[in-house]
Amino acid sequence: MPQLKLTYFDFHGGRGEPVRLALALGGVAFEDHRFSYPEFADVRKATPFGQVPVLEVDGVQLTQCDAILRYAGKLAGLYPQDALQALYCDEVSFVVEEAGIRMGPTYRMTGEEQKAARLALVNGSMPVYLRWLEQRLLAQGGEYFADGRLTIADLKVFVDIRSLNAGRLDHVPTDLVAQVAPALNAHNQRIAALPAVQAYYAKFAQ
Repeated sequence: MPQLKLTYFDFHGGRGEPVRLALALGGVAFEDHRFSYPEFADVRKATPFGQVPVLEVDGVQLTQCDAILRYAGKLAGLYPQDALQALYCDEVSFVVEEAGIRMGPTYRMTGEEQKAARLALVNGSMPVYLRWLEQRLLAQGGEYFADGRLTIADLKVFVDIRSLNAGRLDHVPTDLVAQVAPALNAHNQRIAALPAVQAYYAKFAQ
């Protein structure tokens, strides 16, 4: 097994959290390097694009969150071997990532500018992607997004919906998911109830 070191912010959310979950749930040993926001200015200097997460594999630094997540999923047995199921898995992951990219610029805004930008997403693209995820989930049977079992797609959606419901984003209603895509909340609760997921958050409780 390769020596792994994952570097990401010290909080439960964002692009690094699905990778942490995948490795933890798969019993894959890794160094979980967490840092605070004030430390990011220094951390980013040692990354290829000034971004995190980054994953070191036997000392080689790799970037791009979805590529890292797919690799972690393969190590953990949480990525489909069937080509079509892998496509379903990737499709869901990329939709969530694209939604995050749309939200990204608002983190650099404040006050009324941020409020207006986020409300535009709440009334525009966010319901579209949430409803699409719900439809994809239901089309796959309602429990998992691909392969009839837990995959990294479920973890990617789980972290995203968990963050939306927690109210971490100012001006984004905490009941948005419940209003537009309630099946995603049911999915979120099922993933949260998994013993391995509960054990993970008990270990890294914040």
